Amino acid sequence: QVQLVESGGGLVQAGGSLRLSCAESGRTFSRYATAWFRQAPGKEREFVAGITWSRGNLLYADSVKGRFTISSDNAKNTVYLQMNALKPEDTAVYYCAVSGGGRGSYSRARDYDYWGQGTKVTVSS
Repeated sequence: QVQLVESGGGLVQAGGSLRLSCAESGRTFSRYATAWFRQAPGKEREFVAGITWSRGNLLYADSVKGRFTISSDNAKNTVYLQMNALKPEDTAVYYCAVSGGGRGSYSRARDYDYWGQGTKVTVSS
């Protein structure tokens, strides 16, 4: 089994920054991509950002482009999400997920095999 543990969430004022971390542990897993998703109350889970491990390709949702940056540390099996210029509409529970690939995409929730428990981000206006 693969375990993903997110950390770094919290309460921040609009315009502020947070850095989320996603640490992977457990059995050896051939990762294709790791991504961040978020889910606000009453809304569906949505893709935020993703990174492929072999080529380092990056993908962002339009709503976060230019404000959020996803990065990885292979040695630590950790993926980060640097979030700047936060807005109240960024308020959500943020989840990281890892995909073994083979689905032709890495921006959909169904592309992912393992999920973390989530970390809450609240942005006050």
